[in-house]
Amino acid sequence: MHPGIPRPHGSSRRDFLRQGLAGLAYLPLVGNKRWLPTPPAGPGLGFEAIPPSILDAIQLPPGYRHTVLLRWGDPVLRGAPSFDVDRQSAEAQAMQFGFNCDYIAFFPLPEGSGRPDQGLLLVNHEYTNPELMFDDWDPAAPTARQADIQLAAHGVSLVEVFCDAAGVWHALPDSPRNRRITGSTPIPLSGPALGHPWLRTAAEPSGSFVLGTLGNCAGGVTPWGTCLVAEENFHEYFGHRDAMSKDDDPRFDAHVRYGLPRKQTKYRLEAHHDRFHLGHQPGEPFRFGWVLEIDPYDPSWTPRKRTALGRLRREGATVGLCRDGRAAVYSGEDIPFEHVYKFVSQRAWTPNDRLANRDLLDNGTLYAARFGADGRGAWLPLAFGDGNLAAGRGFADQADVLVRAVMAADALGATTMDRPEGIAIHPDGGRVYIALTKNPDRDAEGQPPTNPANPRANNRFGHIIELVEDSGDLGSLSFSWSIFILCGDPAERSTWYAGHPKSQVSALACPDNLVFDPRGNLWIATDGQPDTLGMNDGLYAVPVDGAERGRTRRFCLGVPGSEVTGPCFGPGGGTLFLSIQHPGEGGDADQPRSSWPDGSHPPRPSVVAIQTDDGRPIGSPGPELRP
Repeated sequence: MHPGIPRPHGSSRRDFLRQGLAGLAYLPLVGNKRWLPTPPAGPGLGFEAIPPSILDAIQLPPGYRHTVLLRWGDPVLRGAPSFDVDRQSAEAQAMQFGFNCDYIAFFPLPEGSGRPDQGLLLVNHEYTNPELMFDDWDPAAPTARQADIQLAAHGVSLVEVFCDAAGVWHALPDSPRNRRITGSTPIPLSGPALGHPWLRTAAEPSGSFVLGTLGNCAGGVTPWGTCLVAEENFHEYFGHRDAMSKDDDPRFDAHVRYGLPRKQTKYRLEAHHDRFHLGHQPGEPFRFGWVLEIDPYDPSWTPRKRTALGRLRREGATVGLCRDGRAAVYSGEDIPFEHVYKFVSQRAWTPNDRLANRDLLDNGTLYAARFGADGRGAWLPLAFGDGNLAAGRGFADQADVLVRAVMAADALGATTMDRPEGIAIHPDGGRVYIALTKNPDRDAEGQPPTNPANPRANNRFGHIIELVEDSGDLGSLSFSWSIFILCGDPAERSTWYAGHPKSQVSALACPDNLVFDPRGNLWIATDGQPDTLGMNDGLYAVPVDGAERGRTRRFCLGVPGSEVTGPCFGPGGGTLFLSIQHPGEGGDADQPRSSWPDGSHPPRPSVVAIQTDDGRPIGSPGPELRP
């Protein structure tokens, strides 16, 4: 046992055996609390869990309400036209709220005020559904107009919002603080991979800037007031790998490992933009998969892609501080059998000096996680010159390691995980929670077998890991870990809800986004419940401490075809912002599965603001009022 860490609280191995999971090969690691410190009991939750639903309406507990704050196509820049699905254009879309809203971050206004009723909302736009956007969509014959609109619908929106005296949230479409970043916005690169030969193209031979950002899934807010935005499934935008020469182009193997399509893509951008066709521009994909840093408070500062954090198909970039003040950024690569990563900056941040932190993330070390069978783990440095990353082992320099970070993690023997997505750092600063969404291919023929951190074959339901950095320091290079929740139907023997009686929990499946509320309760957004539990995806809350540790409660359910994503608590927890992403997915413009939010077609991805009727903080059991 690590010195200074007391014997754990919570469930024992015997408790877990009583719940009927004796058949799992890696039983000792599920519910193993040997390494966990004993925190104070949390305040719990104060809402009634809602029942399952497949309705085309947002479901919330009694005493809660929601306001639709921003819809796809809403004007967010001065001069933007009102949304008209029959008169879309790339020019209009670049001034309107983008498609498929995802991650949300709230930045109080004025800066440093902590105000809960006025701020800048930063919202990612992960991808497009052309079959829902366009009545005349034909994947065999996409038009240039459709390709350009899709590019303009990607990226990021920054929109000023406020809550009026009646407690209703509004967007300010004419605010000079508003911005759009799209799939065509010029963005500089920075850090070790700047100018790397593989990042150079015929159109941009310096390898120093990129047109656009794509696949913007989740992100993280830095202590110095900027926002990190992750480029996730960028590989899906670049098609026709088979048009490359596989024998004499060393980039080909990297494209294979990153999963770039052999033939056409689902977005069909390559039909009208050569940079998305690997036969014409095989270097363009290396300019994506990075972390974009944005300063919401300073529109004069150009956002940039930070290459020191490595090129991954990463879900997010959750930021915390090490004990010595260095920044730690956690990410999971949202692909089955991929890895969990942590970046630690070389130097500490400088409080109260924004300019001093502008380049903090350009230098540091990227690590990949190895989870051991004994409940211990290690962070493996992706550092050129060490071990399997030494000269002569297939990597040329540190920039090469970062450009091919996934392959470097493979070479180090990082643990293959069941689709790692959201990561949340507990407010106490020492515990980290990792969502593994699912992996039905685990232990299938020809696929990797189960391992201690991913103990279920055919893992349809996903799970959540609780990781404790040694000494509670995010800069530590070793950790302890255990499984917090094995998701799924509580009636199934293979499920585990941190030892809590399963008759009292709300069933959840396919955990995706994770976030903590101000009281230290974990909130879990799902992605995959219609196919596993027969209900819409939603948002759940669960205490991680105290007598109700592991008791999940279903708080919100979305609409058919949608994910509930990007949960973000405003200051004080009085408002919860959520994205309702891809409502109606699985249908098309002629036969949509949803008419949300307006009761008409097409369905429109939107951000909602959730509040209590009496002004209490979200989930709070007490009578205290929102500030």
